[in-house]
Amino acid sequence: MNIHEYQGKEILRNFGVAVPNGRVAYTVDEAVEAAQALGTDVTVVKAQIHAGGRGKAGGVKVAKKLDEVRTYAEEILGKTLVTHQTGPEGKEVKRLLIEEGCDIQKEYYVGVVLDRATSKVVMMASEEGGTEIEEVAEKTPEKIFKEVIDPVVGLSPYQARRLAFNINIPQETLSKAVKFMMGLYEVFVKKDCSIAEINPLVTTGEGDVLALDAKFNFDDNALFRQKDIVNYRDLDEEDPKEIEASKYDLSYISLDGNIGCMVNGAGLAMSTMDIIKHYGGDPANFLDVGGGATAEKVTEAFKIILSDSNVKGIFVNIFGGIMKCDVIAEGVVEATKQVGLSIPLVVRLEGTNVDLGKKILSESGLNITAAESMADGAEKIVSLVK
Repeated sequence: MNIHEYQGKEILRNFGVAVPNGRVAYTVDEAVEAAQALGTDVTVVKAQIHAGGRGKAGGVKVAKKLDEVRTYAEEILGKTLVTHQTGPEGKEVKRLLIEEGCDIQKEYYVGVVLDRATSKVVMMASEEGGTEIEEVAEKTPEKIFKEVIDPVVGLSPYQARRLAFNINIPQETLSKAVKFMMGLYEVFVKKDCSIAEINPLVTTGEGDVLALDAKFNFDDNALFRQKDIVNYRDLDEEDPKEIEASKYDLSYISLDGNIGCMVNGAGLAMSTMDIIKHYGGDPANFLDVGGGATAEKVTEAFKIILSDSNVKGIFVNIFGGIMKCDVIAEGVVEATKQVGLSIPLVVRLEGTNVDLGKKILSESGLNITAAESMADGAEKIVSLVK
């Protein structure tokens, strides 16, 4: 789950991590009122969408008077921002962060992630702030420093100091940088983050160390104990089909192709998309119905797939372990009847109760193409769609 920058800064502030003062605004008038309340000589107007690269896309403006705040707010609100993370369709800006300007001396990068290689949390830092960390890793990897954190001990002050030294934080702000990093780690652990990224972290002329931007992702599996984080969810920023899928515990991600996929198991779903590509097709989605899908769940999965107007055919690929092939078959038949399916449907079943599942499909009287293997099914659906 993602949240907006201003929400991330609220969390940081609650943990004593320094951030600039700011207010969220949903209208132009609210933006002007927020700037008046801040009362600073320089005000920053920032688009709030779930994507990076907003500044390059014209979504961050610096205003030196109230009239400019109004002008920039009118310009950005309602605008569709296209960044390297939104894709060509972009995202519409529906809210702004109105924030006090600050006297930036130097920009840095600090991020906390889970390193799958060590199965531990790692804090990364670089003096190349304001730049995508992927770009730094590609061009100047020697400028990225890492501290692997013992999960029992947590981030130690000496590790934070070492990072601060390595990225050349000025001596006079070293203690504040250490406090900042310790607080950021605390947020990461206590709020069940999967990513906590501050880019840029800045030192100011007043001697402060501030998070000028904040990006947080959270582990969906831990949201049951993070009710305050769930309240931050902005459904306007999510694909309606993905929202609908989440209601039925379906793992769904929309893609750009025209072959809908319904599979049980994430690994099999990835393999299914690969083999569709291998035979010259384009998958329209990733959809994992999970190991305990019911006929109702399968029916809803079909409806979600068909809500995508680009879908010209569906490939159902099921390997029954915990999942029983007859349950899937019943769901496929029921869904086909309910939605009045008029596009090609290829079904490959294997595993528990496979013979019963195939019998249910063959006796349904519906236009369903059976496949003997994953490759056979992929080849058939690609051929039918073309």
